[in-house]
Amino acid sequence: MEHGDSLQESPHWHRPHMGEHRWPVSLVVVLVITLQYLLPHKLALSFQTPICFVEGALLLAVVVVNPKRISEHILSARVLGVLLIATMTLSNTASAAKLIDAIITKGVTDARGLLASGGSIWLTNVVVFGLWYWELDRGGPGKRAQAIHPFPDFMFPQMSDPRYAPHSWHPNFFDYLYTSFTNASAFSPTDVMPLTRWAKMLMLVQSTTALLMVGLVFARAVNILH
Repeated sequence: MEHGDSLQESPHWHRPHMGEHRWPVSLVVVLVITLQYLLPHKLALSFQTPICFVEGALLLAVVVVNPKRISEHILSARVLGVLLIATMTLSNTASAAKLIDAIITKGVTDARGLLASGGSIWLTNVVVFGLWYWELDRGGPGKRAQAIHPFPDFMFPQMSDPRYAPHSWHPNFFDYLYTSFTNASAFSPTDVMPLTRWAKMLMLVQSTTALLMVGLVFARAVNILH
């Protein structure tokens, strides 16, 4: 009886649910791996192809461990997922650093290629940070499905007022991807607020990186065209 009362008192977003499907996240990760594989050699690491294969192997391992719904916290899937996101982050950071170096040293003379490469790295940055937000908020998708952590790291509008969403609403990967996109394009939080220090720090790093990338890429592209 007490357990039932506690469920009734819990906010609608902090209740156990069926969990998210794995395939949307896997599909987006495949997109990132493809974008990294197609980057020009001068912007990629010398061992970029092996890195892409490692990322693909990690994704396959995550899918094998937890192929359908993420309805509970599985430590092995969590560790593999964090390793995958970290690998993609390091690879994209290296590419961004190489692109910025090429822009500063005026080693880029093709405006169209610059915009394409910059857009690819920026989009990868959006997806990677979206994955970090999704994987870290309240202990990850498995723990969110089990309603283990009571305090949110991100405050979505639907969480602050239940009138904005159905009773069964809970954040899924697309919500975190949208949060990442708006932070990378507006260079600040929009409708989703970071509450914990790690969430604020991640959003700070992302917005700073995005601002630097967009500013340098477009400035150099305009300079080349003129």
